Amino acid sequence: MHYRIQLFCFFALFFIGSTAFSQNLEFGLVGGGAGYMGDLNQNKPLKISGISAGANVKVNFDPYWSLGLHYMHGKIKANDLDSENEQFRQRGLNFKSTLNEFSLQVDFNFFEYFAGGGTKNFTPYIFAGIGGVWFNPIGKYDIPSNPGAKEYQLRFYRTEGQKDAYPNSAFTVPYGVGFKVRLKDNWGLFSQIGYRTAYTDYLDDVSGRYPAADFTANDAADLRLIREHLSGFRSDDPSLPVTNLYGTQRGDLRKRDTYMFVGIGISYTFVSQKCYTF
Repeated sequence: MHYRIQLFCFFALFFIGSTAFSQNLEFGLVGGGAGYMGDLNQNKPLKISGISAGANVKVNFDPYWSLGLHYMHGKIKANDLDSENEQFRQRGLNFKSTLNEFSLQVDFNFFEYFAGGGTKNFTPYIFAGIGGVWFNPIGKYDIPSNPGAKEYQLRFYRTEGQKDAYPNSAFTVPYGVGFKVRLKDNWGLFSQIGYRTAYTDYLDDVSGRYPAADFTANDAADLRLIREHLSGFRSDDPSLPVTNLYGTQRGDLRKRDTYMFVGIGISYTFVSQKCYTF
């Protein structure tokens, strides 16, 4: 965990130091939706399940290239009971999670553009970078011994029989496309869609196999029932068949989850010279 913090601090200090040599500085705010692809949503990359909002500060080196420090906050969720897949509905898992992401991203504009100057009033662009994301999947279940559909922080219940709780942070690689339009003077409008490959398979608390039959052997009775339900053993529900799931495949075979932010934002560029053009 420490090396991740050190790496991010290095990028942040590098970015802050570079602003002293920049021709212009750009600040932006963005809002929209968030989605995810993983073990509970395997084939709908454009499905939005929550809201997102964020802010960024960029150094525009020229009309084509910029380097930015970004923060994004989003919410994602999925529920097997809403799935079109009968096996998913029988599995009966659900989760929700907040995402807090910091990243360092490079933008490339296809046209000669930036809000404080340039010859074009608009441009498509692409971006990519590196960052870190913090997440905390929460499951909601209504079980006989604890009615009321209470919420549980899933990673602490080791739902796949792990020895310890998995980390709630991971490296992430953002990439995507967007479109920028100059509004007036130094103001700009932009829209974008960006995916993130997260170096974890636990955004949704599901990764590999169901735990072994004795995974709750040392638990108290109430805790045992909760862990069984959070893992997907819903033996008290007569509408779902009781099958021997121990050790069988619980999630898909992909090693990493993916999440997505889509939104519209506004930016303001501080230019070192009022009439600066390229």
